[in-house]
Amino acid sequence: MINQRWLAVSLKAPAWLPCLGGVLLIASDLLYARDFYFSPTAVDSDVTSTISDLSIFSNPKAQLPGRYPTYVRLNNQRLEQRELNYINGADGALEAQLSPAILRKWGIKVDDYPELLKLPPDAPLPHPLGWYIPAASSVFNFSTQTLDLSLPQKSLEQHSAGFVDQSRWDNGIPVVFSDYTFSGHENSGSNNADNSQYMNLRSGANLGGWRVRNYSTWNHTSRDNTWQNIASWVQHDVRILKAQLTGGQSSTKGEVFDSLQYSGINLASDEDMLPTSERGFAPVVRGTAMSNAVVTIRQNGYIIYQSNVPPGAFEISDLYATSSSGDMEVTIKEADGTEHQFTQPCSSVALMQRPSHLRFEATAGRYRADNSSGDSEPAFAQGSAIYGVNNTVTVYGGTTFAPNYTAAVAGAGVNLGQFGSLSADVTVAKTSPEDGEDHQGQSWRLLYTSNIEATQTYFTLASYRHSSSGYYSFADANHLDNHDDQDNWSDDYNKRNRLQLSINQPVAGGTFYVSGYQQDYWGTNKKEQNINAGASYQFRYFSYHMNLSWNDSQGGNSDRVVSAGISIPLSNWLAESWVSYDISNNKDGATTQNVGLNGTLLDDRSLSYNIQQSRSNRSPADSSNFSTNWRSPFSTLNAGYYSASGGSRQLSYGASGAVVAHPHGVTLSQPLGNQFAIVNADGASGIKFQNQYGIRTDWWGNAIIPSLAAYQENRIGLNTTSLPDDVDSSDTAVTVVPSRNAAVEAHFAAHTGYRVLLTLTLPDGHPVPFGAMAMSTDKQSSGIVDDRGLLYLSGVADNAQVNIQWGTSSQQRCVAHIQFLSPTQNASPGKIKILNALCQPGSGT
Repeated sequence: MINQRWLAVSLKAPAWLPCLGGVLLIASDLLYARDFYFSPTAVDSDVTSTISDLSIFSNPKAQLPGRYPTYVRLNNQRLEQRELNYINGADGALEAQLSPAILRKWGIKVDDYPELLKLPPDAPLPHPLGWYIPAASSVFNFSTQTLDLSLPQKSLEQHSAGFVDQSRWDNGIPVVFSDYTFSGHENSGSNNADNSQYMNLRSGANLGGWRVRNYSTWNHTSRDNTWQNIASWVQHDVRILKAQLTGGQSSTKGEVFDSLQYSGINLASDEDMLPTSERGFAPVVRGTAMSNAVVTIRQNGYIIYQSNVPPGAFEISDLYATSSSGDMEVTIKEADGTEHQFTQPCSSVALMQRPSHLRFEATAGRYRADNSSGDSEPAFAQGSAIYGVNNTVTVYGGTTFAPNYTAAVAGAGVNLGQFGSLSADVTVAKTSPEDGEDHQGQSWRLLYTSNIEATQTYFTLASYRHSSSGYYSFADANHLDNHDDQDNWSDDYNKRNRLQLSINQPVAGGTFYVSGYQQDYWGTNKKEQNINAGASYQFRYFSYHMNLSWNDSQGGNSDRVVSAGISIPLSNWLAESWVSYDISNNKDGATTQNVGLNGTLLDDRSLSYNIQQSRSNRSPADSSNFSTNWRSPFSTLNAGYYSASGGSRQLSYGASGAVVAHPHGVTLSQPLGNQFAIVNADGASGIKFQNQYGIRTDWWGNAIIPSLAAYQENRIGLNTTSLPDDVDSSDTAVTVVPSRNAAVEAHFAAHTGYRVLLTLTLPDGHPVPFGAMAMSTDKQSSGIVDDRGLLYLSGVADNAQVNIQWGTSSQQRCVAHIQFLSPTQNASPGKIKILNALCQPGSGT
């Protein structure tokens, strides 16, 4: 703090000041060439003896060297957050100590620069980055803890948007976990008193890159108790092929052939290993620029891509996958402002691939029939591939071999531009049942997808047509020798035609949708049919919906339900709540009306509730229902109670979550996704996270972030307003990149302890010198003493020792002992403890 008396005196203007100003103007070139120096003796002439060595701060660029958590940016693109070591450079500014290995990880072409190759991979660079790579620079912004790297484009590896280097793919830490979903209900009254409980378990273990998984279920009723093992498998990624290797009991992806269950081994492409901009289908855009130009690509009126290109031919292959059709309008704006435009036809369909991209799957093992079906389970081998020939055509095919079955499929997808996309394939199959004659047949399949720009209609039509009665899929072929199921009439006939339809249409602030399918069979007039249509609209003060559902299932059973409803927010009276009314009617004339109140409670909206009252023209005439759901840090719990006229009662309950054992302990969690993070906050409890409802660190400072995206950056941020009064953290966010099914660690350096404002005095009664450096003996807290001997520290434990130094000699250091007499001693409104401490000569340990 600058002494006010000195400041007042220094601001008095002497009479000779104008003359001095003229001299300064004449010699301005000399003055601008000199560095400005602020003398610490100007702080207060009366205490010059109690000022530490502040020479490091006389340079406005200088800061204390050491390790700092850093956000790294390369050419204004964020790379990652990591801790780096910094030293003072030639101009006094902090310089990051980088190594060839770190530069290579960041996508810099280390091999192109001989001086970098001479260094050991992990050795810090002896010179600034620009010494090795011309025009390169590295600047650390201390206030934002950001390292800005600027490098010429030719020194960087060329990667697609969304690229994450494989060296950052994290296989995670060793874990054993069990993810569970439990539900139960108890009925009473009337004549249907019973109870039942159900639980499914998805358990697993991770070690290195290996994943072991098991899926099991348990079902208990008043009459039965059943435990079933559904599937067990082991998996590891094959990064060189961008694929997953799976062994055990699993199922195929079902892209070319229908999906089927197997016991065996499978190798299949994992599209998530590609950069996000290369997933799905998007065309390659090619053109020519006459100068340094800006290429802008629009689809459906929106800019979806923009980039600078040098003169000459260019190729853009990292467009994000399009989910709709609609031609792309490409604009090339030259350096002189002239523009050239052309149209790139584009639409998307499930089996389209980018040019030169290959997606494959290979499986060998034994077919797994549906549970208790009694179907044959022969050994088999199956392979398929999808390849993008160019922007217009994608080809695909595959084969299946088994003792009782052989099939081959070939097809192609075609980009029709503004008319959508069409794929067509034919499968030829031969089936040889054990107790019958061979069957041969073909199946033709069409899939059409389009987005009509003028009306924003998303339209999908899929048709499966079996051209002969001799065609069977592999699953149907394995059922031919099974005659035990007499209840399912469709098992006696093989499929003939299947038609699917799906339309979504925005209409006047809402959405209209319709979907349906029809399946018929050879040798019978019976059909399976389903139609679901409806509309929903959102207005300022309310929303409403309508729906029609009609189903004609196997055996001639059919149903039809028409429903409508309205929902009104009650935010002016009850925050985060809505009142609703619904009415429904089925084909038998039963009409039911419902009035309900639902909403969320608590600051993080982790508690939800639903109250309903119903009336029907059929028995039971009246019913009431209440249910609630709580997303706690350790589980998701739900409970409900139903009561109806006539005496029927039902109590329902459930829980879902996970138990995870890891190197830091055992943590309870909300339900897990495929990838998840184990947060360790150095024992700090009660810390919440951004965009994670109900999740906070437990008593041991651990928490589970239950769902992450594989092979891409996931940011986990602290909700800093939730930090307890006795906790500080130097980290506010961590970025992780999990591999498939990984459990990655996210560590936050949290310091648990008091926030303290110390007044430090020396044995002679003088304050500790201004600018003295302070560090707790556990190196968790540090600070700088001001001109009145005041020092602010956070994360200070009771009976802590603080080492203080203001010079290089042993006489310029001391140690202060901090002791709290009571938890609330001298606490300020901000929970900062205000204490006095005597700084004794010497140093702590």
